[in-house]
Amino acid sequence: MAIKEKNILNRLYFIAACMFVFAIAVLAKLVNIQFVEGDMYRQKAQERVFKTFDIPANRGNLYDSKGNLLATSVPKYDIRFDALAVNDKDFRAHIKPLCTALSKEFGKPVSYYDKIIRTARANKNRYLLLRRNLGYSQYMRVKKFPLFEFGANRGGLIVEQRTVREHPIGKIAERTVGYERRDEQGYYTRVGLEGAYGPFLRGKEGKRKKQKIAKNQWKPIGDANEVEPQDGYDVVSTIDVNIQDIAHHALLAQLEIFEAEHGTVVVMETKTGEIKAISNLGRTNAGKYYEKLNYAVGESHEPGSTFKLMTMVAALEDRVIDSSYVVDTENGRVKFYDRIVKDSKWGGYGKISVAKAFELSSNTAFAKMINENYKDNPRKFVDRLINMGLGETLGLAIKGEGKPKIPYPGDKDWYGTTLPWMAHGYGVAITPLQTLVFYNAIANDGEMVKPRFIKEVKTWDKTRERFDKEILNPTICSKETAKIVQEMMENVVKRGTADNIRTENFGIAGKTGTCWGNYGRDKEREYISSFAGYFPSDKPIYSCIVVIHKPNKKKGYYGSEVAAPVFKTIATKIYNDIPVIDEVSYAVVESNSVVNSYEKYYQNAQKYKTIMPNVTGMPAMDVISLLENMGLKVELKGSGRVKKQSIKPGTKVKINQTVRLELS
Repeated sequence: MAIKEKNILNRLYFIAACMFVFAIAVLAKLVNIQFVEGDMYRQKAQERVFKTFDIPANRGNLYDSKGNLLATSVPKYDIRFDALAVNDKDFRAHIKPLCTALSKEFGKPVSYYDKIIRTARANKNRYLLLRRNLGYSQYMRVKKFPLFEFGANRGGLIVEQRTVREHPIGKIAERTVGYERRDEQGYYTRVGLEGAYGPFLRGKEGKRKKQKIAKNQWKPIGDANEVEPQDGYDVVSTIDVNIQDIAHHALLAQLEIFEAEHGTVVVMETKTGEIKAISNLGRTNAGKYYEKLNYAVGESHEPGSTFKLMTMVAALEDRVIDSSYVVDTENGRVKFYDRIVKDSKWGGYGKISVAKAFELSSNTAFAKMINENYKDNPRKFVDRLINMGLGETLGLAIKGEGKPKIPYPGDKDWYGTTLPWMAHGYGVAITPLQTLVFYNAIANDGEMVKPRFIKEVKTWDKTRERFDKEILNPTICSKETAKIVQEMMENVVKRGTADNIRTENFGIAGKTGTCWGNYGRDKEREYISSFAGYFPSDKPIYSCIVVIHKPNKKKGYYGSEVAAPVFKTIATKIYNDIPVIDEVSYAVVESNSVVNSYEKYYQNAQKYKTIMPNVTGMPAMDVISLLENMGLKVELKGSGRVKKQSIKPGTKVKINQTVRLELS
């Protein structure tokens, strides 16, 4: 019996000891949690309930060269209601006036708002959506509604702000204006001007603390932000919306006529390198055209006969020929090894000077001229091309510039036929903008300037950074050579392959181009049509290139009939419609005193016409600020979003002109 009792006592002592040890362990863990790991666990608990969110800053505005908006940020607000934040007394006193105010503002019955708010309170809903996408003016009115005027903690008002990027000129220049987007990992996708100058435009994000109130639902704490966002700077581009409008519609009309796959147009100011217009249109499966890709900047391809200018300049600079150098085009067919160079004219042109060969765009003449003078030392010809800047990119801020290709002797793709084929624009690759920069340099007597897309970065009252003229190469050739080829390009229009675009009002200088878009059989072959040049030819103000890919061969494919007429339309409208003489003089540009204040931009906007944007579907308050910024007077009928506008999109308008908007 005594032994049995002793065994029971031993078991009790063991159990007691285990319980004591367990109690000590629990106590030790509690002490560790409280004093050692307490801060970590408190932080984790805090993070589950409270979290700091980034508030995107308002992006700066993107303007054209005369102060017209190309892109602007419009704040949008979502209004929600925390049905449990309001005490019973305030709820009973203000629910009816609140529903009445909401009904008057948004058009739904008072009973609708009364029902959803009371239901939310009964269901303890702390995140009831009342309205999305309010403009700033509407948001300010809603903040003053009964009950909401007490703020977030007492009135239950939840306001979530975001910004939406609007493009007042619509789809015109959409790819050039571009966008900047950031993914969840923080990486940016940059396209066009918005992407290139994102660091200036995007501003600095703010911070706001929110409390978790339900699954994936976070309610802002209080009415104020912890850190207020800082708006981005405004960027003033070189684009001129009037010239952009002209270029866009001239290209679009020709693409539709010739049922082409895609095309591009660039207009550049000769002396400064400022890009005044850049249009890139691609065809959809339905046969419509839109700003698909930035072909002007990113698409390298064989240029065909527009490259003959580069060939001619190289040969003249190396003094292996002069303009009177005579070449026998034979019967329009010249064989190099196993390949034949052909002229478009069957039977050829006989014996002609290289100047005449340029006017007539003779492939055989150029192939023979270069082969005869460089076959023993092809490096001399290629080195000349490279020294003129044709082997390098332009170093644009806009992403995606295509790389030029200039074959070099000794490369794997250098053959016996490479040299004569290069002479008339095959076997090389270059983008439309790179081609234009070379033509522009000839218009500048040999000075090659870098294409420029922006003038300055500014706040409303102060210039932060200015972008002035940048010279890539002060002399790609002698002035003597430049004068010779300038005359040749004038003769192309006067009596050569582009005589169909000659005009009596002003001179045009340029070169047609027609090249293969593929190397299939004749029936399967597709073409690229182009024209590059400048105007007025005696005192160049603008240079321009037109490139159209894969026109319907049954309707035409030569550069003279497909691309050159687009150039003429653009040049004529710019010359006739825009007071180029009254624009900022080149002397002013060179003295670094280009437009540098908001007041000056406003004065220019008063002076020049602007383009009416498509505002259909936009909230009235956003439209008012947009159109008044353009200098228009706005008359409204109704409330809500724009249903009709009295002035059609794309129409040229004048400052102080009245536009009437019918709202839904």
